[in-house]
Amino acid sequence: MSLAPRLDLRQSQSLVMTPQLQQAIRLLALSNLEVEGFIAEEIEKNPLLESSAPEEDGPIQERDAPEDFDAGPRTEPASADELLMGGDSTGEASLDVDFTAESFHHDSVADSSGGMDGALGMNGASGGQGEDGPDFDAFADTGLSLADHLLAQAGPVVDGPDMFIAAHLIDQIDETGYLTAPLLEIANRLGVALARVEQVLAIIQTFDPTGVGARSLSECLALQAKEADRYDPCMARLIDNLDLVARGDMARLRRICDVDDEDLADMIRELRGYDPKPGCRFGGEAMQAVVPDIFVARRKGGWAIEINAATLPRLLVNRGYYVELSGGHQDKASKAWLSECLASANWLVKALDQRQRTIVKVATEIVKQQEAFFVHGVSHLKPMTLRQVADAIEMHESTVSRVTSNKYLSCARGLYELKYFFTSAIQSSDGGDAVSAQAVKSAIRALIAAEEPKAILSDDTLVELLNAKGFDIARRTVAKYREALGIGSSVQRRRQKALEGVG
Repeated sequence: MSLAPRLDLRQSQSLVMTPQLQQAIRLLALSNLEVEGFIAEEIEKNPLLESSAPEEDGPIQERDAPEDFDAGPRTEPASADELLMGGDSTGEASLDVDFTAESFHHDSVADSSGGMDGALGMNGASGGQGEDGPDFDAFADTGLSLADHLLAQAGPVVDGPDMFIAAHLIDQIDETGYLTAPLLEIANRLGVALARVEQVLAIIQTFDPTGVGARSLSECLALQAKEADRYDPCMARLIDNLDLVARGDMARLRRICDVDDEDLADMIRELRGYDPKPGCRFGGEAMQAVVPDIFVARRKGGWAIEINAATLPRLLVNRGYYVELSGGHQDKASKAWLSECLASANWLVKALDQRQRTIVKVATEIVKQQEAFFVHGVSHLKPMTLRQVADAIEMHESTVSRVTSNKYLSCARGLYELKYFFTSAIQSSDGGDAVSAQAVKSAIRALIAAEEPKAILSDDTLVELLNAKGFDIARRTVAKYREALGIGSSVQRRRQKALEGVG
């Protein structure tokens, strides 16, 4: 074996993920609102990029009708390789999108008369609400915050150093109205006596809403009972034993409170009228409305599937500005920078177009496989996996996973995350087709909702009823689905029914 140095020539193949390709893949996983922020950042960095609203672009060239299952053959658009090779970058691997053309003659659901047959929007509401579609920000809570409301009440009744203590206490009250920090800790932090902090807290606890500033649920309910002049010794003992109320142990409550059935029922009815979270009626942080990324509506010939372009600015490459800049005297570095800006702008425009086409193709296949859900509801939701969709549209499973992340679909039945349509399969007990786990959860919810107070269904009984409906399901699976739905056990539901009957 020779130990002398030498040079060897070897040939090998490897997959290289260029920065542009990595960015294109990341774009698939972003929602429309996240893409809007990404575009804004790119416009700041690239002088050749500019955005405009759809109505500012003037006439739009004629396009094909929305995707329809009954439509004839379409012309294939440029492949992913051609899209990525359109700039100055070379040797880039193709993004996994070998797609058929899906193009639209509307920029959003609001552009069509009647809002795509009036079938779109959240909870089946019509989407035709002005040129820009429904104003989702109108649903956000813009009311006065709880802290501002309490400070406004503290001003006339608290002054001097006590106002400083009151402001600090109000700052420690959470959005539900409870004081979250121990009084001793606050007193040590402010360097004042504990008794003085307690006095200021007692003043705050007289503010509206009644029950604010409480340190526990019992104290919150006690404050409201005192305000209603119902805080007698019997009610005090009832509030001190809320764990027994939750368990529905009426016999022990009667003995502890020393009342009969009628008085106990009145006390529980009074207790249930109080607000356990008094601060929630005031606005906190503005709620972020979920904006759909895809609209689906039924048409005579099939289904219309459309990207919500109202949330995406129209991205343009200012070639006139490029010609103006390139016509002057420039050094090599300036020319290289300008060429890089043009290549980056061309790539981004094509990548965004490719992203929209890919999303529509995946959504089209979802609607095709889950058509029974869109027609009849959740009971007809079929089991479906990412691989099934990926194989049907000849894409990689990871691409479908990225496309369905953080995306929402609006249809006549409401607003759904795309991941909602991918569920595991439950075998049919009669040998028929497997059913979706979501359909089984819907059946469990319906059975429990219809149960009688004196005939609470156990998990074993639910298994028998589901088997009778054709669902081959085990008891542990029923318990898992019931807990996922936030439904208590049969014992908990029986106690709850008993408590409701008393109240």
